[in-house]
Amino acid sequence: MITVQPETPAPSFAPVQFDYETWRAEEAKRRAEFAAQLIPLKASLFDFLEESGIVLVTVDFDGCGDSGQIEGMTAFDEHGEVALPESGFVAPYIDGEAAADASGPIEGAIETLAYDLLQTEHSGWENNDGAYGEFRFDVLARSITLECNMRFTSSELHESNW
Repeated sequence: MITVQPETPAPSFAPVQFDYETWRAEEAKRRAEFAAQLIPLKASLFDFLEESGIVLVTVDFDGCGDSGQIEGMTAFDEHGEVALPESGFVAPYIDGEAAADASGPIEGAIETLAYDLLQTEHSGWENNDGAYGEFRFDVLARSITLECNMRFTSSELHESNW
């Protein structure tokens, strides 16, 4: 008895070619668009916080294993910790969409902005060993500072031979 084995076709594939210059141009465009959206958002955010008597907001985050989250948000006036206003904030953009007016709790706008800033500055902060840190929204200085601690696993090879 003769057994005929089917022929295995030769693999055919085109090697993936990454165009670094195109990627850099697209990334620069994306960052410029984000920076343009950030200007009016920061202005309205800091105006609202100032009108509410808040001088500082801190936002803690933590991520690893392909997930990450905002751990907590704390607001301070000149005397100490206070609650954020429940409503009344109108954001010039929300969830990364330009020119989408939305009114609601400022906490949601701050959280969305924190996620957007993390994605822009430390894409992948939630993956593998992850990252943790804190945002400081300084109302008087009208600045947002991000402290981001990237975790990583390391190994060291030591070999001995006698």
